[in-house]
Parts: sequence; C-alpha cells; structure tokens
Amino acid sequence: MNFAISDELLGTIVPIVVYWVYSGIYVCLGSFKNYRLHSESDEDDKNLVSKQTVVKGVLLQQTLQAAVAVLLFAVAGGDGGASAHQSSSFLVLVRQFGTAMVVLDTWQYFLHRYMHENKFLYRHVHSLHHRLVVPYAFGALYNHPVEGLLGDTIGGALSFLLSGMSPRTSIFFFSFATMKTVDDHCGLVLPGNPFHLFFKNNSAYHDIHHQLYGTKYNYSQPFFVVWDRILGTYMPYSLEKRKEGGFEARPRKELKDD
Repeated sequence: MNFAISDELLGTIVPIVVYWVYSGIYVCLGSFKNYRLHSESDEDDKNLVSKQTVVKGVLLQQTLQAAVAVLLFAVAGGDGGASAHQSSSFLVLVRQFGTAMVVLDTWQYFLHRYMHENKFLYRHVHSLHHRLVVPYAFGALYNHPVEGLLGDTIGGALSFLLSGMSPRTSIFFFSFATMKTVDDHCGLVLPGNPFHLFFKNNSAYHDIHHQLYGTKYNYSQPFFVVWDRILGTYMPYSLEKRKEGGFEARPRKELKDD
C-alpha cells in the first residue's frame, strides 16, 4: 500500500523538522568554546528569558506558521499536481530562489526596522526577541506571535507567491531559509561554515544587532546586507579573540545616535 505525501504537506512540515535538527547540531557544537561569540555563562546570565519559555514560544509560532501555510497552499497551490510538474530547469530554480530571497530580505528589513523605530511595537512586540541578548540556535524564531505572523509568515508567503515557485521548490527554499536563520542566531563562528563564506549577514553580523550599541544597526535578515548599506544602518565590525577563548564581535568605530 502506497501512502503519498503531498508537496504542500512536506513544504509545511520539513522546515520545522529542519529547524530543530539543525538547532540540535549547533547545541552540540556549542561545547567548542573556542568558536563561541559569548561564553556559556553569558548565555545563562544575560538572557532575560528561560530556554523552556523559548522552546514553548517557538513551538507556538511554528504551529501558527503551519496553519497559515496550509491555507496558503490550499489557495495558491490548489493545482499542486500541475505546479509540481512545471518547468524546473536550473535557471528557473535560480531565478525563483533569487527572487524569493530578495522579497524576503526586503520585507523583513523594513518591518524589522519599523519595529525598532516604533516605540509601541518595540515595547510590546519586538522586545520579546531581544530578551535574548546572547542569541542561540533554537531561539532564532523566538518572538511575539504578531511579529512571527507579520515577519516570517507573511514574508514567507510573499516570497512564495511573487517568485512563482512550486510547492515542491518551496520545500527546499524554506528549509534553506530556516537553516540560514538558525545559523544567524547560533552564536558560533565555525571555520569553513559555508553560510559565513557566502553571506556577510552571519552570526557575528546579527550578534552586533542583539547588543545594546547595535540595536539601531544591522537590521538585515536573513540573507544579504544590501538594505543596511544603502540606508546607512550598516555597522562594520571585527572579530577579535577573547583571552578566555572564543571570539567577540566588536564595532570598528563608534556610531552615535543622531
């Protein structure tokens, strides 16, 4: 007896599985202290929320995202059989991935920046994510449900629709985007990490944003730093080794508020 699992269902479930598996790998790698951006004690002492609460918050957001994804596929992917067999040449896939990355980056940059500049939204919504002063992998999606809906869910829906990708292609794109988001929050600088080789927006870049001096800079997520550079919110940094082991991301110059 054959049990076929639809591409739509896989597109909903696989990124969630990838999130926890990839996060688990980084939790294990966190024992390599020479590659950490913060010490384990800082992770426990400086963060303002328990890891148990973080897990519950992420599971809630993933549940909401899954529900919206099911609705999205039902509306836009109702012809899933035909969509799965649409042209899938290499150039088409590259174009779809590129378009989806630009759309997601653009949406999240401006929403993220606005949530910092709007005092009400920051205080009541986005500040939840910044309770993680020292980011770690499975805290990547820890935020307020409203932010999760606006930033990740709607941003993901727009990137899916505007890129024209099929449900099958979306499995790979959203799994890739999930891995990149987890990597940005992993708190590690590992040698040979392909994300760090190909993207300037990485764990050190995003760590700057989570520190008090960087909350008005480095808004870009999850792929490129283009909008930060264009709009003057890019904070350059250097990686310096700590005496006790590991690295520290430090701004290269002091940037004062206007």
